[in-house]
Amino acid sequence: MLKILLPTLMLVPATWLTPAKWLWPTALGHSMLIALISLSWLKHAMETGWSTLSLFMATDTLSTPLLVLTCWLLPLMILASQNHTATEPINRQRMYITLLTSLQIFLILAFGATELIMFYVMFEATLIPTLILITRWGNQTERLNAGVYFLFYTLAGSLPLLVALLLLQNHTGTLSLLTLPLSHPLNLSSYTDKLWWAGCLLAFLVKMPLYGVHLWLPKAHVEAPVAGSMVLAAVLLKLGGYGMMRMIVMLDPLTKELSYPFLIFALWGVIMTSSICLRQTDLKSLIAYSSVSHMGLVVGGILIQTPWGFTGALILMIAHGLTSSALFCLANTNYERTHSRTMLLARGLQIMLPLMSAWWFFASLANLALPPLPNLMGELMIISSLFNWSWWTIVLTGGGTLITASYSLYMFLMTQRGPLPTHIIGLDPSHSREHLLMALHLLPLLLLILKPELIWGWTI
Repeated sequence: MLKILLPTLMLVPATWLTPAKWLWPTALGHSMLIALISLSWLKHAMETGWSTLSLFMATDTLSTPLLVLTCWLLPLMILASQNHTATEPINRQRMYITLLTSLQIFLILAFGATELIMFYVMFEATLIPTLILITRWGNQTERLNAGVYFLFYTLAGSLPLLVALLLLQNHTGTLSLLTLPLSHPLNLSSYTDKLWWAGCLLAFLVKMPLYGVHLWLPKAHVEAPVAGSMVLAAVLLKLGGYGMMRMIVMLDPLTKELSYPFLIFALWGVIMTSSICLRQTDLKSLIAYSSVSHMGLVVGGILIQTPWGFTGALILMIAHGLTSSALFCLANTNYERTHSRTMLLARGLQIMLPLMSAWWFFASLANLALPPLPNLMGELMIISSLFNWSWWTIVLTGGGTLITASYSLYMFLMTQRGPLPTHIIGLDPSHSREHLLMALHLLPLLLLILKPELIWGWTI
């Protein structure tokens, strides 16, 4: 664990001490090296439950894919932000990279924690760098408003979790993830137990986000700079799913009845947010709402607590992390050239940037879960496990997948096809930096088809 954590920590002084000319290449090379070393975690995760065990940190088959995704994303964020921050003073560029690095440090500590209070502290600590990224480097005037939404939704949801964890500590005497699943089942029956159950899951449902408490997400995405959007979609939403998977093992007797309203909200949210996507004019907002829709399926998969549901949820989280991040990068390449996120004003770009259009096509197909991509594998496992639980769910999940296909194709056609508007006169050509960025997003997605057991989670 330390062979990843120490180099990540050392990236902070490296950022501040590197000469200005070498700042971005050094940060990129260093973070790429960390990402490549982190792939070694995948090797051990197959035979036994826990590996790379230390006093406070460990990895198991659930956290390993999320840890590797976190490490993989830092070089991609640095690649994507280079053009966006090029005009800023050098100290602000250094600060920007430092914030991204600190975010990775907190995420590694959150996903690797074997103790629930440590997980909670790191879960909250990720708020600070993300908030600064949104409020300082956001594009529009609404960014302070978006930052306030993001902060207070997450804080209001996660304070009950702290109380719930302290009560659990009093009851069981431990909060270690290694021993909690093996401790005596909790005798949950009273009214206060039901409140405790809700307190445990509320923070994660807000972070996911569940439909109904999702209003912070589109705001935060639209206002955030490209790296903020990427890390928000790819990793921060997954903190919610990971926390739910860890906690729900201990909430057993009550989950059968109490999870109904949340399941209904999640599945109804799949339909609603997909429908909202169909009438979006703002490109980043459309991709943000599509994230809410996909996370609705993940919540459904986790709450019914079957092995297939858990596996499908983890696969979909990893696949969505790569796909959604790729779409935000593509939206940013459009924004950097046309200075508009409105789809009606920047369309027909296939004529100007044909190779970028190929990336758009591939990312859109990944978003609508085209076979044989892991997106489809995750969705199919969740849909079939939900169908096995109650066959009525096929109406909602089936409708959701149809609308997902519709808005993904709508997004592709609106941005790439049709006549080029007359006000778009001269555009920069697409750079090799952007092609490398897209390849590093979509190649892992293709390679996971060959060995999906790396992201299966517990069901081995």
